[in-house]
Amino acid sequence: MQSFAYAAPETVEQVIAVLQEHSQAGKPAQILAGGTDLLVQIRSVDGSARTIVDVKKLPETNRLEIGASEIYVGAAIPGAVLTANTDLKARLPGLVEAIDLIGSTQIQGRASLGGNLCNASPAGDTIPALIANAGRCQIAGPAGTRELPVEEFVTGVGTNALGEGELLLGICFTPPAARTSDAYLRFIPRTEMDIAVAGAGVSVTLDEKGICTAARVSICAVAPTVLLVPAAADALIGTSLDDEALAAAGAACTAASSPISDKRGTAEYRRKVVAVLCKRAAGIAAERARGSH
Repeated sequence: MQSFAYAAPETVEQVIAVLQEHSQAGKPAQILAGGTDLLVQIRSVDGSARTIVDVKKLPETNRLEIGASEIYVGAAIPGAVLTANTDLKARLPGLVEAIDLIGSTQIQGRASLGGNLCNASPAGDTIPALIANAGRCQIAGPAGTRELPVEEFVTGVGTNALGEGELLLGICFTPPAARTSDAYLRFIPRTEMDIAVAGAGVSVTLDEKGICTAARVSICAVAPTVLLVPAAADALIGTSLDDEALAAAGAACTAASSPISDKRGTAEYRRKVVAVLCKRAAGIAAERARGSH
């Protein structure tokens, strides 16, 4: 039976000190934000001894602010808290949709947005929605704090850009402009609580005539990491988001994909599905944008 230690620092400085101490001593330490992935990994992937560093007591990881100049979501806030927040749902409905897809009601009471991002799964549901909304990671470490776009945070399957002694404090967003909205869609073999075969997050901005002036498109489960697809956004910008534009955006997502074949779907199938999801998500985002102020 392996031996585990537990630490629950109350300041960011204390967390960094614990992480640095363990690193210098060659001892593993792992952050606990929600724990829903961590516990599964310990039981089924790597059960080696380590120190669990709980960051749920930090004010910075529990702060939720929806202001006029910035939206900030702490890395340790449970999904259930975020999906119940009407202001967040009104500003970033696609992101809330993605958060709501993480596991069951019981899991959502613990699972966090920051944990889902740091887990860095190619099929992570919240990551395309974060990228579509130009989310920025707030990272603290021995050298101070730094900011990194979400699309640069995930570096590979299960790996991220956090360096030695660093932790994710939260994710911030610029509040959506007028006539801007987002949507996230995924395809799964079952009706709920499954891993995406493919997913797409889209944000669009429309002018007063309904022409798309800005867009961001991100796709998941079709490459080693979640992807930002600039070519798909370019296909939407300058159009009224008609069928031709949506089809072009979907084709760009297919072209950007490099999926695997497994028991849940072939590579060819995933390429086709991600195009459909992009088109549908863009259509939903556009409809929401038309109804926003």
